[in-house]
Amino acid sequence: MLFPSRLFPTPIDVGAHVWTLATTGKLLPDLGKTLTRAVIAFIIAMALGTAIGIGLGRSRVADRLFSAWVVVGLNVPAIVIAIVLYIWLGLTEFALILAVVLNKLPLVIATIREGVRSFDPAYDDLGRAFRMPFLRQLRLISVPQLMPFVLAAARTGLSLIWKIVLVFEVLGSDGGVGFRISVFFQFFDIKGIFAYTTAFILVVFVFEYLILRPLERRVLRWRQPR
Repeated sequence: MLFPSRLFPTPIDVGAHVWTLATTGKLLPDLGKTLTRAVIAFIIAMALGTAIGIGLGRSRVADRLFSAWVVVGLNVPAIVIAIVLYIWLGLTEFALILAVVLNKLPLVIATIREGVRSFDPAYDDLGRAFRMPFLRQLRLISVPQLMPFVLAAARTGLSLIWKIVLVFEVLGSDGGVGFRISVFFQFFDIKGIFAYTTAFILVVFVFEYLILRPLERRVLRWRQPR
């Protein structure tokens, strides 16, 4: 309240602006574009990263061959990958999603690899002793041990994807939250920036408390004391 309202809008003003942008502006279409890009990239990165991580965790030879590339992927700046792909493929939807996948993939691989390495060999011996079929052993022994690492990769990866998608949309996109924030920046529209940020944070809370946390409680209920 002590600073100019144009640069420091009150929460009430921001909330009213969120409603205005949602009803008469492009807030909902922009959120839809950003969420679609993030969800597609998330699913692809989790599927590929989990498969590769399991392979590297199970095979020492494969890990020695490719672990250096995982380190490179973890440390290459996201902005470099985005710019290179935009130059090679143009300012396309495919380039944006591919850039997000390549930035998230090493994190998933590293997390899942460590999860596989932490498996207790005694459980594998137990499965062999009872002559469990492969699918039953996978469902009852391997998957439960791996799920905490899958959820950790999902949560950290999702928080990373939100940020990366917005940055890449600022660099080159025809819509989305990041694109619209860059437009607001050009006009020094602080209220618009805060309104879009608030809407985006609300969406993140929905994912966290209505999807991730219930899923985590359900998947990891076997670890809870009875």
